[in-house]
Amino acid sequence: MTVRNGQGQQGVGRNRPGGSAVALSEAYDTALLDLDGVVYAGGEAVPYAVEALGVARAGGMHLAYVTNNALRTPDAVAGHLTELGVPTEAGDVITSAQAVARLIADDVPPGSRVLVIGGEGLRVALRERGLVPVDSAEDGPVAVVQGYGGPEMPWGRFAEASYAVARGLPWYASNTDLTIPGARGIGPGNGAAVEVVRIATGGRVEPKVAGKPLPPMHRETVLRTGARRPLVVGDRLDTDIEGAFNGGVDSLLVLTGVTDVAQLLRAVPEHRPTYVDADLRGLLVGQPEVVAEADGSFVCGGVRASVSGGELVLDGPVEAVAGAVDPMDLMDAVRALCGAAWSAADAVGGGVPDAGKALARLGL
Repeated sequence: MTVRNGQGQQGVGRNRPGGSAVALSEAYDTALLDLDGVVYAGGEAVPYAVEALGVARAGGMHLAYVTNNALRTPDAVAGHLTELGVPTEAGDVITSAQAVARLIADDVPPGSRVLVIGGEGLRVALRERGLVPVDSAEDGPVAVVQGYGGPEMPWGRFAEASYAVARGLPWYASNTDLTIPGARGIGPGNGAAVEVVRIATGGRVEPKVAGKPLPPMHRETVLRTGARRPLVVGDRLDTDIEGAFNGGVDSLLVLTGVTDVAQLLRAVPEHRPTYVDADLRGLLVGQPEVVAEADGSFVCGGVRASVSGGELVLDGPVEAVAGAVDPMDLMDAVRALCGAAWSAADAVGGGVPDAGKALARLGL
């Protein structure tokens, strides 16, 4: 897999978002897209997502969907995307259920029973690896695995996992995302469920985790997509962007899900995306260069960002009018602010400057 690095700044050297002279859909052959908060939220398409993905696909970009959500099968996910207007085959979907099933299959004999605390996606993935899902700690499992089971997961399922883990069975988790975005807001994710079992078992055991940002998920994605010039596209710094960092590939953060601009400005080096844009329309355009000036300020488009008295300062036509500004119109300011904030945080003895006034000017 060939790695492309925006501005050649992969890793700890990145102090500002990268630039691209051509549309990202031309610069990269495959988009590795997160789902929740990127393509849809609460089952409904994120604004502009369907149209943008259609244009990217028509231009020759391969679209693959990489999700930490282990609830649904690839067939179900593909069907849902197709219903939303994004034609998708099951083979284009890579889930943390598949990654954790491979991880377990590497550790236990074929045909082993595995206690499942999760949904159908996890059960299907285990069967594909020749493992037998069971529902009780009394059914002779040799391992226990947790994956997101949806908001209706019975409390008794966590008790079964606790009994099995307390007996010393190997414990696996599809992912440890504490939250998951939905139509009504942010809800508890699989990581919250993992914490329930951890507390019940005295906090003495840690699960083996497969999902983003850890290597098993990256391995699963590479094996299933064969991408040569991949671009990770996500909404979470601690899973999508850190996963790209760990895998040595470029990333695009979209601001349609969990991460807001204030969190982005505080990002530690391994959470800094190569590119940032408002939504998936960012795939269809080039990314403007963020220029570091000799006076320590950063310029993007017609906007300059700097740090003065411990605060981020914006200079340029960036005043937001509530409800009247397309988020894309604010992105040059956001990119410039990233440069100023990240550079200040990386300076010897530096800290994250206060972004309150700058974000207020943007209406964010």
